[in-house]
Formats: sequence, structure tokens, C-alpha cells
Amino acid sequence: MKHVSKGLCRTLKIVSALMFIMGALLTTTKAINAKDDAKSSSGPEVTYFKMENGLDVVVIPDHRAPVVTHMVWYRVGAADEAPGVSGIAHFLEHLMFKGTEKIAPGEFSKIIARNGGEDNAFTSQDVTAYFQRVAKEHLPMVMEMEADRMNNLKLLEKDVLTERDVILEERRSRVENNPNSLLGEQISASLYLSHPYGIPVIGWMHEMAKLSRKDALEHYKNYYAPNNAILIVAGDVTSDEVKRLADKFYAPVKRGPDLPARERPMEPPHVSPRRVVLEDERAGKLAWQRHYLVPSFKTAPKGDSEALEMLMKVATGGTTSRLYKKLVVADKLASSAGGGYSASGLDYGGLYIYAIPSKGVTVEQIESAIDDVFEKIAKEGISELELNRARNAYIADYVYGNDSQSGLARRYGFALATGWSIQDIESYPERLKKVTVEDLQRVAAKYLDINSSVTGILIPKAKKMAEKK
Repeated sequence: MKHVSKGLCRTLKIVSALMFIMGALLTTTKAINAKDDAKSSSGPEVTYFKMENGLDVVVIPDHRAPVVTHMVWYRVGAADEAPGVSGIAHFLEHLMFKGTEKIAPGEFSKIIARNGGEDNAFTSQDVTAYFQRVAKEHLPMVMEMEADRMNNLKLLEKDVLTERDVILEERRSRVENNPNSLLGEQISASLYLSHPYGIPVIGWMHEMAKLSRKDALEHYKNYYAPNNAILIVAGDVTSDEVKRLADKFYAPVKRGPDLPARERPMEPPHVSPRRVVLEDERAGKLAWQRHYLVPSFKTAPKGDSEALEMLMKVATGGTTSRLYKKLVVADKLASSAGGGYSASGLDYGGLYIYAIPSKGVTVEQIESAIDDVFEKIAKEGISELELNRARNAYIADYVYGNDSQSGLARRYGFALATGWSIQDIESYPERLKKVTVEDLQRVAAKYLDINSSVTGILIPKAKKMAEKK
């Protein structure tokens, strides 16, 4: 992201997934194609069409204020990078603000700001996205600017080297100087033995230091084209208005080469649990976490990802969860505890559990208590009351999230860019309704396999006393 990678900081793996599903539950879609005409009446009536150059366009009307959110999503992320150039997707995200023949380096964001708008970008393992939020009258301007840099990016060697220093400093400040981030990287690297999700989005420092103008332009030419992109416009617009503007500004952008399917190396069978222990003087408290290798919506058997969502809500979601009530309230073993599941990955989902042990509590005590919670669910199941409460909590969150114009744009963009279809989005509420208590018991036994996990422990290390001269 330009200057500071806020998108990277947000870590879309979980937050974006939840936001997108919120929109999926309450938003309906009306495709221009006749086969998609019959839709539910709840939520805004969203329109989809595809341009001749391959650009997918989604329009989400929201007429409460004369404001629009304009987003371009590219179906490429850190997990699509070639070996040896980790961080190039995120680096190019920064460089996209360096200008074109029409726009001088660094002027893109200044133009948006002078017109009262805001803009930024973010990179995840599976997507790279750029967005602007402006008054409706400025939509043609941002469309023209974004279409221009889709295939007219101009990179000067001095700008590339300067921005490389920026991302190196970003890694130092956000990762190297943060024990929790360092531990998280090591957990991911241990969890994924073969799949590139084990490589951090920002990249490894030694490879980032060698990223070049050539690397950036190669990534740009390979992936930045209308037939590998999705345009989302949410706000005070109609489908006809967006179509006219898209025909004017995006239609002239030439189609890029047809890309092969996004097939990445899959994980071999995991036959042994792994542990990562990091001792650091900067760590304030002992911290424990565990991550499991689990499927995403795209790769899970029918119904399993929805059941995993409900399982983690019941087991780890907030102060009413089983984990919190046992570890924090009843047994006083931890000051906090929780977890979550994200179904959003193109290849794998993310399932994690964490706890901050109370003073004097050992790692063994924490692990034993957490294992007891999930073993009980796997053996005895949960109640209908717990399942219904989890479902209702999701629905309430989705309703609140549906008030965000930019949130709507993110939900549809992230969904489509990671392989969800419009039918997948619209059928989500019905799929959620079909989850049973037996499903939760089944997926708990199936996926929370200790052999498919990595346990990470952050241990505060005593600071060394300075030697006297």
C-alpha cells in the first residue's frame, strides 16, 4: 500500500472474509444475464455484467448519500508469486501509486485528496485491491485514473529503489520489531509444508531487499489486465450510469494474455503435530496459540465450511463461548481466550485458537483445558440453543455490517476474486440454515486433528543486564 500498507496490516485472511459473508447474507444480486434474473428482494439489488475485454463489473446501489466507493480487484496475491521474489505483489501495490504518462509520480492520491476523497490499497495471499471513496460527481475522474494505471504504469528506477526502502522499513517496524508477528510468520511457515500460504504477504526480508524494477514490471504485465480484474462500484449510482462510464474508460483497456488456472502446490498429508517456541525480551506476557490446516469454502466438502464457522463461534466466539467461560470465567486459567475460522482462502481456510495464561499457569495446563473443550464437543456435541445463538449472532453482525457502503464493495469484491460465484453468495443463508448440531460434532472430530496443527508459544525472555566496564 502507498506509504504504509494498511491493507496488509488489516490481514484480510479473517476480517475480509467475515465482512464479505455479512454482505453475502443480506445482499442479493441481479445479473444482466437472463439466467440470474430471479432474485430475492432483501438488501440492495446488485447488478453484474461482463465487458468484452473480460472485466467483471458489479454495481451495488446505495442512495443514502451522494457518495461512491470504487474498487478494482486483481485475482493475484502473494501466493501467486514466483519463487524467490516474495513480497513482489505487495511491492507492486506500492508502486502503482508512482504514476503514468498522464499522472506524475505521487500525484494519484493527491488528486483524490484535493477532490475531497480518500484512497488506498491492500494485498492478501489471494487478491490485490485498490479503492477510492469520493463524491458521486468525481466517479468519472477516478474511473479514468484507475483505468489509466491498469496498463500504463510508468516506473522510474529511482522511484523503485526509494519505495523498496519503504517496504523494508515497513517489515522492520511491523514484523521484525513485533514478537507476535514474528511468531505468526513461523507458525504459518510450519503449517504449510508445500503451499505458498506459508510465505508472508510482505515477503522475506532477504528476498525483498533484491526486488527490482524488472520484477515489478514482470508481475504487472502478467497479472494487471481487465480479464484478470473485477470492478466494484457501490453507492449513489445506477447500473446504467456505471455501464456508460465503464464503456468510456475501461473498454479501451486491452485484454491481457489468458492466464492459466490458479493451481498451487497442495499440502501433503500431515502426520505429526509441530511446535514453535519463540523467546523474546520484548514479549510482555506468555502467549499460546494453535493453528489447524483446514479447507476453505472452495475446497471443503459440501457443508463443512459452514459447520466450521458455527463450531468456532460456539467454541471460541466471545465471552459466551465455551472456551472463554471455561478458561477465563470458571477455571481462571487465562486472562483472555478465543479463536476463529475463515472460509475465504482460495485453497485453505484459517482456523486458530489462542489464550493468554494467567500468572503462574503453565502451557501444559492451558493446552489440557483447551483440548478438553474441543474433545467434549467432538464426543458429546452441542445443544440446539448454542447453535441457534451462534447463528443469530452472525445474522446480527451481518445486518450491522450491511450499513457500510465500502463494506459492501469489499464483500463482493473479495468473494468474486477468490472464486465464489454469485450463486454461492446468494445461497449462503440457506446453507447456514442447514447446519445441524450433528454437523458441528462431526467437523470437530474431523478437522481438529492434532497432527494437522502447529502450536506456537511466545515466552517473555529476561533482559540481559548491561555489562559493567
